[in-house]
Amino acid sequence: MTEPTTPEGVDIADRTVAVLGGTGDQGRGLARRFALAGHTVVIGSRSAERAATAAAELVAAEKTEIDVRGLSNAEAAVAGDIVIVAVPWAGHRELLVDLADVLAGKIVVDCVNPLGFDKRGPHALDVPEGSAAQQAAEVLPDSRVTAAFHHVSAVVLLDPDVDTVDLDVLVLGEDRAATDEVRALAERIPGVRGVFGGRLRNAHQVEALTANLIAVNRRYKTHAGIRITGL
Repeated sequence: MTEPTTPEGVDIADRTVAVLGGTGDQGRGLARRFALAGHTVVIGSRSAERAATAAAELVAAEKTEIDVRGLSNAEAAVAGDIVIVAVPWAGHRELLVDLADVLAGKIVVDCVNPLGFDKRGPHALDVPEGSAAQQAAEVLPDSRVTAAFHHVSAVVLLDPDVDTVDLDVLVLGEDRAATDEVRALAERIPGVRGVFGGRLRNAHQVEALTANLIAVNRRYKTHAGIRITGL
């Protein structure tokens, strides 16, 4: 088994994690895993009612007690110490513009993959700012923007029979302390390592790699992830 890579002294056990767009598969999967790790988790959605339903379903499905709540995206953004952005690409900029003030000073983790799909399969979309993460950094100049969790299978995260997730999570950002905290957050999921992957200008290829993984999954009927060797 690979060894954790989180720097010593980084303790995020008391952080509340908010997941904007948390009613989607990836958002619910991340919410579930962080709740199982002991975090208070707030699921955000355009509809507070839908978020509350998703939170209640996650709580009801687990045999152990977890703390998951559902609120509107705006309310979740206020409640979270670490805020994960897991909304569809089409609504990415608009949501973050609306929440820029409440996200000021917070660690924001962008895991959005700007992808298109056609008869030839998945493909990366061109983003004027370079990547979804760079767009987030432009829209949220007062937030500590990072990029992570792009290659985590929602199916695996939601599967109650999967206790250990065999995966490295690449974490990118300009703020060293913020990327260290997000790496530590990734490692709250058993089996996962958080690996620093560079500055935000390198986020495009990380986001785009998701299209390759989807193609792998379709061909081989699996839920592929990535591992970085040599660490």
